[in-house]
Amino acid sequence: MNDQQVLKVAQAAGLAQEWTDAFGQPQRVAPEALARILDALGYPCASDDQCSDSIARLAGLQGGAGLPPLLTGTVGQPLRLRLPAALAGKAWRIELEDGRQLDGRAPAGDGAGWELPALDAWGYHRLQIGDDNVTLAVAPPACYGVPDALATTGRTAPQAARLWGLGVQLYSLRRPGDGGIGDYSALEALARQAAARGAAAVAISPVHAMFSADVNRFSPYGPSSRLFLNALHIDPAAVLGADALAAVLASLGDAAARYRALEQETLVDWPAAASLRLDILRRLYARLRDTGGNADFDAFRARGGGALADHARFEALHAWRLAQGESGYWRDWPDGLRDPRGPQVEQFAREHADEVGFHEFLQWQAARGLGNAQKAACSAGMPVGLITDLAVGADNGGSQAWSRQGEIINGLSVGAPPDVLNTRGQAWGLGAFSPHAMKAGGFGAYIEMLRAIFAYAGGARIDHVLGLGRLWLVPDGASPQEGAYLQYPMQDLLRLIALESWRHRAVVIGEDLGTVPPGFDVQLAQAGLLGIRVLMFQRDGGRFFRPDEWPAHAIATTTTHDLPTIAGWWQERDIDWRTGLDLLAPGEQESDARARRAHDRAVLWRALCDAGCAQGPVPAKEDGTPVLDAAAGFIAATPAPLAMLPVEDALGLPEQPNLPGTIDTHPNWRRRLPLAVDGLLDEPAVAGRVAALNRNRSYTEKP
Repeated sequence: MNDQQVLKVAQAAGLAQEWTDAFGQPQRVAPEALARILDALGYPCASDDQCSDSIARLAGLQGGAGLPPLLTGTVGQPLRLRLPAALAGKAWRIELEDGRQLDGRAPAGDGAGWELPALDAWGYHRLQIGDDNVTLAVAPPACYGVPDALATTGRTAPQAARLWGLGVQLYSLRRPGDGGIGDYSALEALARQAAARGAAAVAISPVHAMFSADVNRFSPYGPSSRLFLNALHIDPAAVLGADALAAVLASLGDAAARYRALEQETLVDWPAAASLRLDILRRLYARLRDTGGNADFDAFRARGGGALADHARFEALHAWRLAQGESGYWRDWPDGLRDPRGPQVEQFAREHADEVGFHEFLQWQAARGLGNAQKAACSAGMPVGLITDLAVGADNGGSQAWSRQGEIINGLSVGAPPDVLNTRGQAWGLGAFSPHAMKAGGFGAYIEMLRAIFAYAGGARIDHVLGLGRLWLVPDGASPQEGAYLQYPMQDLLRLIALESWRHRAVVIGEDLGTVPPGFDVQLAQAGLLGIRVLMFQRDGGRFFRPDEWPAHAIATTTTHDLPTIAGWWQERDIDWRTGLDLLAPGEQESDARARRAHDRAVLWRALCDAGCAQGPVPAKEDGTPVLDAAAGFIAATPAPLAMLPVEDALGLPEQPNLPGTIDTHPNWRRRLPLAVDGLLDEPAVAGRVAALNRNRSYTEKP
């Protein structure tokens, strides 16, 4: 292997050898590691001939004989592109979405630059030139924003739009009859109550489709597919009514008692609750099927088309393989079953039509549930409503990777290099889109995914939004330190996000925490994507930033699901966990961590007092209530267009939903809220924090 040739291939593929870590130190990836990643990308370089071939194929992607299937641009700006020699001097026509046409002729050059006229309407337009038919995805200058959402409700803010919302882990919600898992009906109830108290939005944990045949996999950030929804959040009583649910429970022996017992648990018992729920839903599906079907269901299946059929077939195949004692990992399946549209899969679907239909039914019910929650939020007056969460990837062994093999890289996992929070780095076992395949395929799979995340929401949070520019990819079986950054077509992706956000009237938030490249936040702000600013990180050396020093192009929040709650931070609960699980940073002593926390408590309290949100001496470590009250008022006083208060902080809970770096040693994604959703916001402490948000964040009816 020639190292210099490997570096040439890496450069052509957009794979970086050099990068700067979270501590500001330059790092270099070994050629051997680059070669392994390039091989997974489909550009092997084990020999000079392979290197030459890979470079030639990469060059072909950049400058082939024709135009790519999709080009992105911005309203009001000319579209500059390379003119293939074969198209020089050809007549062209642009057909806009609204039916208008523009005609012209390409210059007679030999492949030099070409400029199409600026278009005054955003949308997916068609360019025809020679034998090429190209989609022109022309985006608004920026994403649909919070002020746009507020304007659609007939209300306006006294100054800039400054709204607030709640954040919740959907599975954690409680309501009588939920069977042990928070569901879409509980979310609908929370949305109505939050709207009545002035909230503009409710942000939820990811609700992507999981693996119905493997109920032990429940991390919302490790889904089977980001194109479909988690069936375990369906409220069975919402399918055919409470009487039908009662009849099904009665037919399942002691199911009613088990259903009630699961509701009382402090942690979600995913295997037990999920198995019972799926059993119930299967019987409800049989009742619906035996009555002759449903026109709405038939229409849903027709709209879902091939993508829905693919997902339902995967679910049925996955369950069948496991039931036969075979591997559920589709890459280990026989060749015929690895081809979603091959004859063996078609035959399986015919022979198991009822099982495939069941999984289509689950998606119909999940879509109804989430859609009803968003309708409830909007009808109750929320300008935004639900904000869904787009995970950074989907499991390499899941439905999306199986059905979209041409676009998702095989053999690499999305992850993160070592940083301040995770000193060992991370590899999440999630598949990533290939930037080269995305371009070659006209970004079809990416647009499909954006439409899925916006379909039943007024906004979306993009997890690890840094991935729009680059992703840290780790070869299967390697340590996170052996990964490298792969460049992505950021401007193309930003334009597609802006275009889809306007088509769906949805705001966009980008989770931009971690090792952030210089200038990245500016690019996000220019594109109208709101970043995220967390109270504990908003500091400069020995002091916390004042509220007026926070940016106006990011949401403000007290914490996230991966960080300590305010009460937990104040009480050092996170240090307790990290000490007990040996997760302290290398060389860090428990005594040092606690001493720094005592100092930070005093510094934070001083900042809260200086902002007029608190007063008096620093509260005791055991008393986090004054800090919680002050923190809510503090984020509300920032210029952020949206201040988000996680329900855990609204309630003053000490435990965080997820502890990064753990799997079974911490109850990740299992904690249930201590109160039922109907009375959640009526608690005096919660009502006080909501009042603090409303004091600084209000909007009025238009005159």
